[in-house]
Amino acid sequence: MEKYKQFKRRIYEIIENDAKQDWIGAAFDYFIVVLILLNVAAIVIESFQNLNSTLSTLLSNFEVFSVIVFTIEYVIRIWTADIKFEYKNQVSPKVRFITSPMGIVDLLAILPFYLPMLVPVDLRFIRILRLARLLRVMKLTRYSNALILIGKILKDKKDELIASVFLTFILLLVASSLMYYIEHTAQPNAFPNILASFWWAIATLTTIGYGDVYPITGWGRILSSIVALLGIGLVALPTGIISSSFIEEISKKSKANQNTDPLVYCPHCGKKLSE
Repeated sequence: MEKYKQFKRRIYEIIENDAKQDWIGAAFDYFIVVLILLNVAAIVIESFQNLNSTLSTLLSNFEVFSVIVFTIEYVIRIWTADIKFEYKNQVSPKVRFITSPMGIVDLLAILPFYLPMLVPVDLRFIRILRLARLLRVMKLTRYSNALILIGKILKDKKDELIASVFLTFILLLVASSLMYYIEHTAQPNAFPNILASFWWAIATLTTIGYGDVYPITGWGRILSSIVALLGIGLVALPTGIISSSFIEEISKKSKANQNTDPLVYCPHCGKKLSE
């Protein structure tokens, strides 16, 4: 039993690269990252028409190989979930991993391959499901420190971001409703209902302004100007929250590294300290 636990711990260290300076864990990470990038490249290549049979067969075999690797990785992560997670509110570690964001991404990365085998579906739906393979690129967030940092920021600032997105949605709803009642009589085809007016509100609030739908009445132009001005600050609000938090986290990390690094120069006289 003890050897089994040690073996399980070792496998966990490899897939999570939990052990410092573990070349096997680093090699595993690089292999998965390269495999994900090659999968994205394969999806791009498959979009070309009239591929020769040799290349099509190669891509199909590569897809099978990738699914096997990702399936084994997914099963191993479920198997070692009790090392990563603890029992919480009578929820098992395996369930916590399966329902975690990365667990869902791992499942969706392989599900399009197995689903047609389990459930008879329309061929058109299968083609749509194949696009879900692009979710494999989301697995890169597990292997990039920068992406992990961004994920931490999004988690820490979720309340502020949700509030800003909710405020933006309210403004879009109010603006599209007002524009519908202002412009509907003058332009019944351009503004047939509030939902159609949403497109104008989004294009105006984000200051893109495609010009396919625009107000022609005086009050409509005034409202459009107000929405455009509000959009300059409101749309930039989530960006400001994320960027300020990103700078704050980098600053904390930099200070932590300075506190752990040995002193090379004397902080008082500036002379180099002897090693």
